[in-house]
Amino acid sequence: MSAISSPSLLRFTKGDMDGFFGLFIDNLLQLLLIFTMCPFLCGISAAEVTAKILPGAALSILAGNLFFAWQAWKLAKREGREDVTAMPYGINTVSLFAYMVFIMAPVYRQTHDATLAWKAGLLACFASGVMEMIGAFVGDALRRHAPRAALLSSLAGIAITFIAMGYVFQIFETPSLGLLPMLMIIVCYAAKLKLPLGLPAGFAAVVLGTILAWVLRKAGLAPQAPVAEVAALGLHAPQWSGGELFGFLFSKLGWNYLAVIVPMGLFNIIGSLQCLESAEAAGDKYPTRPTLLATGLGSIVAACFGSPFATTLYIGHPGWKAMGARWGYSSLNGLLICAIALLGAVGQVLNLVPLEVTLGILLWIGLVITAQAFQASPPQHALAVGVGLVPALASWLLVQIEATLRVSGKSLLDTVDHFGDALHIRGVIALSQGFLLTSILYAAVMAFVIDRQFKKAAAWMLAAAALSAVGLIHAYQITPSGVEGKFAWLTAAPDFAVVYAVAAALLWAVGAWGGTEKTED
Repeated sequence: MSAISSPSLLRFTKGDMDGFFGLFIDNLLQLLLIFTMCPFLCGISAAEVTAKILPGAALSILAGNLFFAWQAWKLAKREGREDVTAMPYGINTVSLFAYMVFIMAPVYRQTHDATLAWKAGLLACFASGVMEMIGAFVGDALRRHAPRAALLSSLAGIAITFIAMGYVFQIFETPSLGLLPMLMIIVCYAAKLKLPLGLPAGFAAVVLGTILAWVLRKAGLAPQAPVAEVAALGLHAPQWSGGELFGFLFSKLGWNYLAVIVPMGLFNIIGSLQCLESAEAAGDKYPTRPTLLATGLGSIVAACFGSPFATTLYIGHPGWKAMGARWGYSSLNGLLICAIALLGAVGQVLNLVPLEVTLGILLWIGLVITAQAFQASPPQHALAVGVGLVPALASWLLVQIEATLRVSGKSLLDTVDHFGDALHIRGVIALSQGFLLTSILYAAVMAFVIDRQFKKAAAWMLAAAALSAVGLIHAYQITPSGVEGKFAWLTAAPDFAVVYAVAAALLWAVGAWGGTEKTED
C-alpha cells in the first residue's frame, strides 16, 4: 500500500484502463441482451427498447458508477492511500433474465400487450430497489453473524460457473480470435508483467486481438462475425415513466408475480453484501448502509425512467483491484455506457471489436474471485468454501440443460422423465433453486461445525428448514416455460424442511450435551 496526502477525484491510472475494459464489456453485454431479448420474449420493438428502456438503464448505470467512484475516492482520502478500488456496478444479469422470462414474457403471452409486459417489469425493478433500500438497515447484522467463508464461497461459485466457464468455452470454440488475448491477460496479470511503453495489459490484449481478428477474417482463417442489429444513431433522452409505474402499482396483474419479485430482491441484497465482504477481504472496507441505499436507489431511478432491470453491485472487486483499477475506471465506464445507450449505438461496438478478444478479462476476474474465497477465509474453513461452491454448479448445469433443450425445440417439461439415472435431473433442479441462499447456508453450517460451534450451526440449519418450508430454496415446479419457484406457507418443499429441522435438532443436542462447544477460534 502506498500512502498519499490528497488523492484527486479525477485521477486515472493505467490499471483503470484495464478495469474499464472488463466492466465496460460486462455492462455492454447487459444492454445487448435487453436489445435482443425484449422484442423476442416481450413483444417490445427494437425502436421502443432504444427509445424507452435503454435511456433509463443508462441513467441508472451512470448515476451508480459516479457514486461508487466518489465513494472510493472518499475512502482513499480518509485513509490516505492510493490503492482503493471502486465497487463495480451495473445491471443485474440474474434479475434481467428472471424479470424477462418469469414476469414480462408471461404477461405478454397472457395479454398480448407489450406495454403491460413493460409495466410489469417496471414494477419488479421498483420493488427490488425498495427491498434493497430496506436491506441497507439490516445488512450489517447479517455480515456480523455470517462466516466469511459463507459469503465468499457463493460468490466464488458464481464466478467459476456463470463468469468463467461460459466464457472459456466461447474462447476455445474460436481460438484464432480469443486464445491469444486470454493468454496475454492471464500471463501479464498473474506475473505482474509491465508491457513496453507502460501499456495496460488488458488494453494491449484487446487491441492486438482485434487487429489479429480482422486480419485472420480477411484471410479466411477465422470465422466471420454475425452482424449485430444496428439502430439508427441519434439522441434518445431518458423519459419519465413514473406515471405508468405508479399507476400499475394497484394492478393485480403485476403483483401476481410477487413470488418472483421477492426472491430476486433478496438475491440482490445478499449479492451486494457478498460483494462488500469480498471488497473488505481485498482491503477496501465500505459501509453497508449507504452502499445498499445507493444500489436500491439506482434500481428505483431505472424503473422511474423506463428500465425494468434492477442495478446492483457486481462481483469482481478483487479482480479489478488486482488489475490496478482505482476509481477512475468506474466513472469512465458509466460515462461511455451512458453515451452508447443514449445514442442508440449498442450494436456498432461489437461490429468493430470482436467479443471473443475481450473475454479473457472476465475469465481472469472469475479466477481471482474463486481464489480469494479460499485465501481470505480462515484456512480451516477451506472445506466450507468448497461445500458452498456446489449449489452454484447445480444452477449453472440447469441453465445449460434448459438452453440446450430450447435450441433442440424441446422443453424440460417434455423431457424431465427421460433423463433416468444418468443425470438425476430433479436433484439438479432442487439444489439449483435458491442456490445463492443454499450456498450461504451450507458454508455457514460447515464453518461452525469445523469450529465446533454446534448451536450456531443448528441455527443456520433451522434457517434452511424455514426457507425450504416457504419455497425460497429447493422448491420448484416445471412449466412449459421452464423451471419456476414454488411458494407456499410451510408446504413448499416439506421433505427438505423436515430433514433440515431434524438435523438442526441433532446439532443443537450435540452442542448442548456433547460438552464440545467451541467459543473462540
